[in-house]
Amino acid sequence: MAGEEGLRQRATPSNGNGTGTGNANANNLQVSRVVVPTPEGMKRDQELDKHVEYEFGGPWGVVAIMTGFPILMYYLWICLVFYDGQLVHPSSVDDIVPFLWRMWEHIRVDASPNAYAWKVYTGLIVYQLFLAWIMPGYMQEGLPVPSLGYRTLMYKCNAVGCVYTTMITAAVLHYTGIFRMTEIIDNFGHLMTVAMIYGFGVSFFMYFITVATGNQIRMSGNFIYDVFMGACLNPRIGPVDLKMWLEVRIPWVIVFFMSVSGACKQYEQYGYVTPNMAFMVLATWLYLNACAKGEECIPQTWDMFHEKWGFLVIFWNFAGVPFSYIYSVVYMASHDPSKYRFSTPTYIALYATLLTAYYIWDTSMSQKSRFKMQTQGITSYRKTFPQLPWGTLNNPSYIQTAHGNRLLTDGWWRYSRKPNYVADWVMSLTWGLCQGTCSAIPYFYSVFFIVVLIHRCSRDFERCAIKYGKDWEKYCSIVKWKFIPFVY
Repeated sequence: MAGEEGLRQRATPSNGNGTGTGNANANNLQVSRVVVPTPEGMKRDQELDKHVEYEFGGPWGVVAIMTGFPILMYYLWICLVFYDGQLVHPSSVDDIVPFLWRMWEHIRVDASPNAYAWKVYTGLIVYQLFLAWIMPGYMQEGLPVPSLGYRTLMYKCNAVGCVYTTMITAAVLHYTGIFRMTEIIDNFGHLMTVAMIYGFGVSFFMYFITVATGNQIRMSGNFIYDVFMGACLNPRIGPVDLKMWLEVRIPWVIVFFMSVSGACKQYEQYGYVTPNMAFMVLATWLYLNACAKGEECIPQTWDMFHEKWGFLVIFWNFAGVPFSYIYSVVYMASHDPSKYRFSTPTYIALYATLLTAYYIWDTSMSQKSRFKMQTQGITSYRKTFPQLPWGTLNNPSYIQTAHGNRLLTDGWWRYSRKPNYVADWVMSLTWGLCQGTCSAIPYFYSVFFIVVLIHRCSRDFERCAIKYGKDWEKYCSIVKWKFIPFVY
């Protein structure tokens, strides 16, 4: 759990408008002006920090998710690898049991949690934890946490160094023959099963250890529901914030190296890498690099500030993201390039769409995060590569809420309440488009993602309405569009 040395006490309000002044220093990080909740804001935060109602269909809903998603991941992988990307089903009622036995046989033979998969996946976890612990990093102050008395946590942001150290390590292992990159995609099923076991194991372990130490928060009283949603808010091991570490260091590192593995496999088989596979290497690198270079923005997000660390987050980062978002790579690595060869204009359109969406996603996230930093008195930012134009807004317009926070109404955020979500979804769509119409399965990411984003928006908007009251209504009257300007 978070230790006192990782906390910073917030200044108290000095006047009625919810602003205050103070000085704090941690690793040369200066905070000279902060925005803190007003008494009314504190009252609303207390409401949000209570369990009021069940989400995701309650206990039965989360049981269905916890059992259904692993089964779905196995099914889609089997269809992709063994049935030419087609969605298979029993041919008759009499074929149901034999069909299930065929599915099980694929899992037993090609997705068993063998020693190799345990060694590789555990090695990645240990190495990423080791790097996160020892590598120097930029110290970023998070948002004030109501459950900690509006004190803030300091976050060690060293993902850039860790990620590129991992890339160098992987290159050395590959070229020396100690660990060939092609082995990753070849052992996809085995690694996926081990990842699932870690997802379940860590989720239950964190629940029990949090309850045993008395650090649980916002509990419903239902065991399986609380395992799913999580019991702890700020789990830490030494200087490593586990929630932030798992959000970047495992899922997106695996996604990138899975793409690299697919490219290496193509090169070994055909002597070249297709533009389609190169597209996925670029797309996954852009995402991984963005998460690393903008890591100091993550502590400003709702995920870090409010969401607990339970199965919902843990399983998806250990297994869901890395093994269900890159089905296009799995398909292309196991099929002849002639099946998904495009014209030059199509490739240009595909790459242009990706890069345009990435620009909007990157700069919108940067605008919002740096705006939040500005309200804390932080005006100097990291210059990690690449720094894109319009990533920082100077003197942006905003709404000062009675809660004490400010709602941004400038930059991309004047046109949409969730511009980052729209751009993020477009990128996810291109990850399926890169293999054309060969299989519907690579589009799982974009279909699943839009459902997640719509559900998450409904949760966010509902909480914002509670948190900000009439100020939220004013904000919605200024920023009218939820997603796409002039559309919706």
